[in-house]
Amino acid sequence: MTITPKPISARTRILGAILAVACIGLAIVGSVTFLVQRERVLTEVMDRLDSQVGRLLVVSGESSADESAAPGARIAPETIDIDEFSSVEEFLRAAVSRLVPARNEGSVAVIDGVARFRPQTLSGFDISDNHGLIDRTIAEIAASGGKTVRGTFSNAEQTLRYIAIPVEMEGDAQDGVYIRAIDLRAELEPVTAATTTFIVAALIVLAAIGIVGWFVAGRLLSPIRSLRDAADAITLTDLSPRLPAEGNDDISDLTRTVNSMLDRLEGSVDVQRQLLDDVRHELKTPITIVRGHLEMMDTGDIVDVENTRDIGIAELDRMTRLVDDIDLLATVEGDSFSMTHVDLAALTARVGELVQAIPGHPWTVVATARGDIVGDQDRLLQAWLQLADNASKYTPEGSSIEIGSSRDATGASLWVRDHGPGIPPAYRHRIFRRFDRAQGKRAVGGSGLGLAIVDAIAKGHHGQCTVTDTPGGGATFTIQLPVATVELPAPVRAGDVVLQREAAE
Repeated sequence: MTITPKPISARTRILGAILAVACIGLAIVGSVTFLVQRERVLTEVMDRLDSQVGRLLVVSGESSADESAAPGARIAPETIDIDEFSSVEEFLRAAVSRLVPARNEGSVAVIDGVARFRPQTLSGFDISDNHGLIDRTIAEIAASGGKTVRGTFSNAEQTLRYIAIPVEMEGDAQDGVYIRAIDLRAELEPVTAATTTFIVAALIVLAAIGIVGWFVAGRLLSPIRSLRDAADAITLTDLSPRLPAEGNDDISDLTRTVNSMLDRLEGSVDVQRQLLDDVRHELKTPITIVRGHLEMMDTGDIVDVENTRDIGIAELDRMTRLVDDIDLLATVEGDSFSMTHVDLAALTARVGELVQAIPGHPWTVVATARGDIVGDQDRLLQAWLQLADNASKYTPEGSSIEIGSSRDATGASLWVRDHGPGIPPAYRHRIFRRFDRAQGKRAVGGSGLGLAIVDAIAKGHHGQCTVTDTPGGGATFTIQLPVATVELPAPVRAGDVVLQREAAE
C-alpha cells in the first residue's frame, strides 16, 4: 500500500520562504559586520606591533629606517650603534623596562636564545616562558637573514600576533631579540561578544517574524480556505454558498470574482433544471395521449385504428416541433452572433414580403425606419418573423396585423401590432419564459418557446422585447435595439445575457 505524503500547506511554504529570506539577510549582515570588525581589530593590532619598531629606536636614540621596506613598515637595522649602552643586554633591559606593555600585550627580551628580561608591570601578560614562541621567532629571524619578522603563533591557550626585532651591537657578540606579542583572542573578545549578542537578537527576531508571519499568512489565506470550504459545500442541489467579500485587495477581488462565477453557475444550473422540468412536463401530455389512445384502440375497428393513428401522428408532430424549438432556443442562446451593419429599411421590406405567406390575415407595413444598426440580420429576421407568427395565432382570422420599424437617437424598434385579445399587464412578465403563457392558455400548435427565442435574440443584441397594448384592443410586441455609435463590438453570446436575466429573476 502506497502512502501519499501529506502536501505542505501554502501557509507553511509562505512562512518558510519569509524565514529563509530573513535568515539569509541576517546571516549576511552579521557575517559582514563580524568580518569588518575583525579586520579592523587585526589592523589595529598590526599597527600597534609596527609601532614597536619606532619606539625601540627612540630608546636607543636612533631614527633611521630601512628604505627597502614596504611603505608604512619600519624595520630595525641589523646593527645599532648605541653610545649610551655598553651592551646588548643593557639596551634590552632598558627597552623592556621603558616600553610598558598595554592590556593584552606581552614582551620579552631574548639574548642568545634565552629569555632574559620581561616587564615587571601588571598591565600585560608574561610570554617569557612561551618557549614555542621564542624558538619560532629566533628561527624566523635566522631564516630571514637577521631582519625583523612578524607572524602569528597559536597554542591551546592563546593566539598571539607578534613582532620580533633583532638587536646587535658592535663589540658585543650577544644576539638579542626584542619580542612583542598581542593576544588576538583577548582583542577579539568584544567582537565575539557583539557577534554572540547579534546571533541571540537575530534568533529572537526570527522567532518574532515566525509568530507574526504565521498569523499574517493565515489572515491572508483565510479567503482561500473559505473558497475551498465553499467549493466543498457546493453541490448540484445547493449552489447557494458564497464567500464573504471584505476589503479592497487582490484576495477580495478574487473573492468577488468567484462569487460572480458561482452566481452564473447557479443561474445556469437553475435554467437547465427548469428547462428539464418544463420539457418533461410538455412531453408528458402527448405521450399520455398517445398511450391512452393506443390502449383504448379497437384493433378490429378500422375507423378507430385510423383515428388513433391520426391522433398519434398529430401528437408526434407536436413533439417534433417542440424538440425543434428547444434545439433552436439552445442554438440561439449558445450562438455567437455575426454582427454587421444592418439596413433597417431593407430588413423591414424583407419581413413585409415574408409575412405575406402566413395565411388568415392581411399584413401591412405601416412604418419603415431609415438608417443602419449593428446586429445579426438573420437572427433579427428570425425574431421578427416569430413575433409575426405569434400574432397570427392569437388574432381572430381576417383581422389585420401591422408591422413596422422606427429609429431615433437612442435606438431602433421593430414591432408587430395585432388586434387580438391582448395580454393583461399582470401576465406580461411571464410570456417570455420557456413554456409559460399568459393565463396558461396554449395556442394551437404552439410550444411555448417562441417568445423565449425572441427574447434571447433581443438580449443577445443588448436590447429587449417588450409588449404594450394596441389602441382599440390587441397587443404590440416591440424589439428594442441600441444604435451602434462606435466600432463593431466583439461577437456576443446570447446565452450569457439570457442566463444573467433569468438568474436575476
